Amino acid sequence: MSSRFATLRRIPRGVWIIGFVSLLMDISSEMIHSLLPLFMATALGTPVVVIGLIEGLAEATALCVKVFSGVISDYIGKRKGLAVLGYGLGAVSKPLFALASTSGMVFSARIIDRLGKGIRGAPRDALVADVTPPDIRGAAYGLRQTLDTTGSFLGPLLAVGLMLLWHNDFRSVYWVAVIPAFLAVGLLCFGLHEPRKPVEHRRSNPIKKENLKRLGRDCWQVIGLGAVFTLARFSEAFLVLRAQEVGIPLALIPLVMVAMYVVFSVTAYPFGRLSDTLSHRRLLQMGLLVLIAADITLAMSQGWQGIIAGVALWGVHMGMTQGLFNAMVARTAPADLRGTAFGIFSLLSGAGLLLASLGAGLLWDIWGSGSTFYAGALLCLLTLLVTRFAPEKA
Repeated sequence: MSSRFATLRRIPRGVWIIGFVSLLMDISSEMIHSLLPLFMATALGTPVVVIGLIEGLAEATALCVKVFSGVISDYIGKRKGLAVLGYGLGAVSKPLFALASTSGMVFSARIIDRLGKGIRGAPRDALVADVTPPDIRGAAYGLRQTLDTTGSFLGPLLAVGLMLLWHNDFRSVYWVAVIPAFLAVGLLCFGLHEPRKPVEHRRSNPIKKENLKRLGRDCWQVIGLGAVFTLARFSEAFLVLRAQEVGIPLALIPLVMVAMYVVFSVTAYPFGRLSDTLSHRRLLQMGLLVLIAADITLAMSQGWQGIIAGVALWGVHMGMTQGLFNAMVARTAPADLRGTAFGIFSLLSGAGLLLASLGAGLLWDIWGSGSTFYAGALLCLLTLLVTRFAPEKA
């Protein structure tokens, strides 16, 4: 216990600031996003196919922009300015949701919001590595993930409470969501001090052939493994659909995702700290075994008890692996190319997740929900074979 608190005390102030910025922005975003499909369908009369198109285009925007923001942060040798710009765009988008009277306005707000997410993602993750000693980077990424994920479940809970209090007044809830978004930007602007020389900077194009080669074999292995790994883990939206299928009341289904995020939040820091001392390859393999157990449990469950157990296992898997991959990228990438490495990693992992979710949806429609989760378990087994290429200690 004393060593755990000693590690927490060693984590730099900048990491805590970044973590609380993520928490505040996630509270704001999840207050809006947890209600957005219902708001568009009921208040604006938007067809479901248009809702899906808006969400797909928004997420694709974030994926593409992450690469460019990471490259730019390496080129200029600074991270904070891009992070502030990204969080600022996220904050500016929030009032637009409250003011939206058409699907087009919602689409504009979503694009601005996801553009901001794409801009801030890679520089923020690289900045955590810049300010943290190498021997506790796993703990630092775990802490940031814990705070971020805490916002992911506090936001929907707050949204549900306000909707009950204000008799389903979407716009009032959205106006409240503006507050934590701008608090996040203020905290980042005035609370975080970027190192004067965060990296050993060389002003050259990070995506030139020779620089991409400098990422090195271990870094490219981690990036490739991340893409393969996400093929075995489809969108959490299928957890919600499975909960609905077994008969959990509609009003209580959002609590399924809250449960997953609570477990994710509680486990992210302990496993991040563990990654500083344990073989990365072994921890990845353990995470895959937990995901296999989650898939099988969800496939076989016929009631809410099994669904909650499967969702909890899914949350443990997320806690074991999400911060770990960040630590692996940070350790294997050259200091002056970390932003580029995080951007490429995010792009390929996101593309893998989209492919996995598309395949999961097709299996669900053709052969039912069980086939989706059994296929996920099979892909996990195949990914276990690929992990032998993971660096033993990245």
